[in-house]
Amino acid sequence: MQQSLWTWKGCLAGFAWLALAGCGGGTAPSTALGSDSKGRAAAASSQDALHSGDKGPKVTPQASGTTSGLIAISAVDSRVVWASGRFGTFVRTTDGGKTWRAGVVPGAEGHQFRDVQGVSDRVAYLLAIPSDDGTEPSRIYKTVDGGKSWTLQTEGRDVNEFFDCFAFWDARSGIVMVDSVNGRFPVRRTLDGHTWQDIGDRLPPALPGESGFAASGTCAATQGHRRAWLTTGVPPPASDPTGNWTTRVLFTTDRGQTWGATTAPITAGPSVAGGGFSIAFRDARHGILGGGDLGASGVVPNFARSSDGGQTWTSGTAAPIPGAIYGLAYAQNGKRDDDDGWAPGHPDDHDCSSRVVATAPTGSAWSDDEGRSWTSITGLSGLWAVDFANDQTGWLVGTNGQIVRIDF
Repeated sequence: MQQSLWTWKGCLAGFAWLALAGCGGGTAPSTALGSDSKGRAAAASSQDALHSGDKGPKVTPQASGTTSGLIAISAVDSRVVWASGRFGTFVRTTDGGKTWRAGVVPGAEGHQFRDVQGVSDRVAYLLAIPSDDGTEPSRIYKTVDGGKSWTLQTEGRDVNEFFDCFAFWDARSGIVMVDSVNGRFPVRRTLDGHTWQDIGDRLPPALPGESGFAASGTCAATQGHRRAWLTTGVPPPASDPTGNWTTRVLFTTDRGQTWGATTAPITAGPSVAGGGFSIAFRDARHGILGGGDLGASGVVPNFARSSDGGQTWTSGTAAPIPGAIYGLAYAQNGKRDDDDGWAPGHPDDHDCSSRVVATAPTGSAWSDDEGRSWTSITGLSGLWAVDFANDQTGWLVGTNGQIVRIDF
């Protein structure tokens, strides 16, 4: 099972046959840091704004400087944003997307960067899955000079250690979701921004074949100073090959020292794969979960909500996105540091950060009420990931170097 999972995960979170966006799209890059950032083949003019409706967001394509598929996005603030993708590619803006500069990490040309964490205009981390030819393991890199040079910080023990995504509490502390190997999650954690340690023995045992989805760099989430969540997909047991894929959420309130596990009501049929792809929390209590069935051609249950810190999940209104949601995000500035003193049972509440955007290669949508109702964003396709700098401005990225700014 582990080898078959690795085979399909290399092209999405898998599926070498997946036609959506040509499995990420884009040709091998010829750009380097400092090259022409206008990249006419990568995006339309930034003046060509689209609208999802009179009250909806304005979406503006921007020129990324690359035609390589982009898979993950990290907004540091309204000016500094990093993105990453195929063929060892990363891109960065320091002016809110007016100009983007693309680069390729030396020695990583055969890797796909499935996640990126921007810290500042100079500091960022990149997460790579195993190389496309299956000979080199997953990797994590860091730059402290704006992408001029990169340091390899850690690698998987072998190609079976499939790094899916990471999430950070602060500039020096973060956690990496890693697919299960022999019933164990070899999850990594750093507390100094340099060294990564395997804390898998602290997590619950993995179910057979349980894995994350490296679809947008958002299968892990952090909040405050201590909380974190990981979401997975679980294939049907061998005793029931016609059963459904199911979703689990692993959660910690002490930076990964101890963990709990729960299920979420997102499932997928047995023919392809599915489960939880993307998770986010706007505070210590309120979270959202996106995923679904990769084999579905229409809209299926793909969204869930939690109001007790991820201990229980309820189905929400399905976003109008066929198949599975790849990535979702709250429209807010960072993660509110309100974890101290909170306990389950606190009354529910809603505020301006209840606005949510979800995306996949098959479409994008937004909600102003935390997924109780949705509106499609017309004119967009092939977009894998989304992140916000504040409650008004964010970016989506996807195939063929697409970058789209979204403003509410």
